[in-house]
Amino acid sequence: MFSTVTTVLPIFALIFAGYLSRKLNLLGPNAATELNRFVIYLALPALLFEIMAKASWSQLAQPGLIAAFGLGAGIVFVLTLAVRARGRRHLADAAVDAIAAAYANTGYIGFPLCLIVFGRSSLTSVTIATIITVCVLFAIAIVIIEISLQTEQHRVRLLRKVGWALLRNPLLASPLLGALYAASGLHITGSADTFFQMLGGAASPCALVGLGLFLAQARRASPSHGRLPFWLAGAKLVLQPALTWFFAYRVFALPAASAQVAVLLAALPTGTGPFMLAEFYRREAVLTSQTILFSTLGSLLTLPLLLLLMKHGM
Repeated sequence: MFSTVTTVLPIFALIFAGYLSRKLNLLGPNAATELNRFVIYLALPALLFEIMAKASWSQLAQPGLIAAFGLGAGIVFVLTLAVRARGRRHLADAAVDAIAAAYANTGYIGFPLCLIVFGRSSLTSVTIATIITVCVLFAIAIVIIEISLQTEQHRVRLLRKVGWALLRNPLLASPLLGALYAASGLHITGSADTFFQMLGGAASPCALVGLGLFLAQARRASPSHGRLPFWLAGAKLVLQPALTWFFAYRVFALPAASAQVAVLLAALPTGTGPFMLAEFYRREAVLTSQTILFSTLGSLLTLPLLLLLMKHGM
């Protein structure tokens, strides 16, 4: 339990560092926006490109784990999207809410946590979950947002506009280019490898500091979302791992080690991706940031409990 808490605490520390920097006026009022642009256009694309370019397709061929984790996240995403869109919320905002309820923080918490709990043998599974989360799930959300924001009525022109917008989006272009690079048989070595590691390594701390900066900004008319952030955080911390457990154990009958990794990854709190997506498309991001914070705070209780259940043969 102590190791889990010490793994998650740096997340809070980085958010608080950004919050305090803004409150003390160490960083200016535009710092959150500019730092977020750095993450979206440079740091996160470098991380996504490196993940895909270094992926070994033979090692990533784990259909049972892919299905269990993907279906758990996908069902939560679709359910949240349907409920929020039915409540007369703009489809773009509903898509941001949906990804906030389904976007596991596999990249920034999953790797160190699984390394502590399961050892290095689990890191391939974490890579699979990361690709599903930051590439597939993210891409689906972006497609929905792009379509909802287009005003073109002609279908062909609409598809052309959406396709061009997707190709220009760095969060989709970078993993696509990484996959093409991996398929070419080339390897990232030397200075290029150092470049991508340094730039990609900045994505996590900068995104979290940017979130703290965002939360510290005074808002005269920030909407009240009532209990909705708690419901979205609950879907992330309870519903998604429960669904993943069902698919991993009851449907696909995965080996115990793979099933436990899949469930633990599904139980991670919401990552910063939905916040960056909301900022990128200039959607209302207060609800998203609240969901990230509440789910991360809640995970301090739910993750140790889940690990305790795993030790007793869940």
